[in-house]
Amino acid sequence: MKVALIAHGDNASNVKDLFYREGFELIEKECTNEEEYIELLKDADGALIYLHPPTTRKVMEATNHLKVVSRGGVGVDSVDLDAATELGICVCNTPSVNTTEVADHAMALLLSITRKISDQNELVKKGYWSENSELIQPFRSELGRIAGNVVGIIGLGNIGKAFSTRIKGFGPSKIISYDPYIDRTTADLFGVELVDLDILLKESDFITLHAPSNKETFHIINEEAFSKMKDNCILINTARGPLIDPSALFNALKNNIIFAAGIDVTEQEPISAEDPLLNLNNLIITPHTAASSSLAREFTTKKQAENVIRILKGKAPHGLANPEVIKNIFLMKEMGNNRWDDVELFDTSLNI
Repeated sequence: MKVALIAHGDNASNVKDLFYREGFELIEKECTNEEEYIELLKDADGALIYLHPPTTRKVMEATNHLKVVSRGGVGVDSVDLDAATELGICVCNTPSVNTTEVADHAMALLLSITRKISDQNELVKKGYWSENSELIQPFRSELGRIAGNVVGIIGLGNIGKAFSTRIKGFGPSKIISYDPYIDRTTADLFGVELVDLDILLKESDFITLHAPSNKETFHIINEEAFSKMKDNCILINTARGPLIDPSALFNALKNNIIFAAGIDVTEQEPISAEDPLLNLNNLIITPHTAASSSLAREFTTKKQAENVIRILKGKAPHGLANPEVIKNIFLMKEMGNNRWDDVELFDTSLNI
């Protein structure tokens, strides 16, 4: 059977060796557009996929044998899940492999803003380190602290929980969270109080986003949400760009509706060099690197590969983002659809 890899640095040699040892043939090509992506996947049984190019319905409909695509990380918003489920294609992810990195990055953005790290670094390197400097002196009264403030977490999944444990050590007055899918017992274990979204927006001094990108969360932070926030609020987003309406974010920062924002993701990536957000002094931005570290990339790619191998060997994957696909696969096999005719379906009684 054939496994497709997009040719770039993420495909470590040890992962390729893993596929070869299991008897798979590798197809590896550059992909810069949808047509090249279709060409890569058309004869593949499985594939390691990434945020770009997106795995659309058109791409998947052009395949005859594709059974599984495996994304790194927990987010699968670059895949048309409905189309994959309908076509009998398993969409796998690798939850928890980069939880540490994203939680650390969110903390780093928050600390950088509250302590004005980037601003001070720039001034010192320009030679303005002096007790009497008119530029340095204001920092002594403008620097903030986390202790005594209210922290709001939108999305209390693995990363949200990890963030809560980190920030707890800085002494916030309380940690609150909005997540309709988390029970109070779980929240209590992490010392987090579950609240409605409106309460979180109104009470929080710091708000950090750790929710998936879907129809429910699209522009969850919009003009109305900003209007409810405190004017000293700092907003952090290391989740997905579409959670924030970019026009509303620009307006909130430009007009000091909130104090500042630190973001690792944008609605359109990469962000245009001409985007007006980049001209704002109260915005810190990084290029979607929150989930990255040398160890995380290695673990992620290995888990991606293991997902593909396990499914094509008839075993349950580490993470299945569309469990509804199982029913469709059974129906397809009964009807003689050839997509799954050479693979036994994994044991669905296993906890995925």
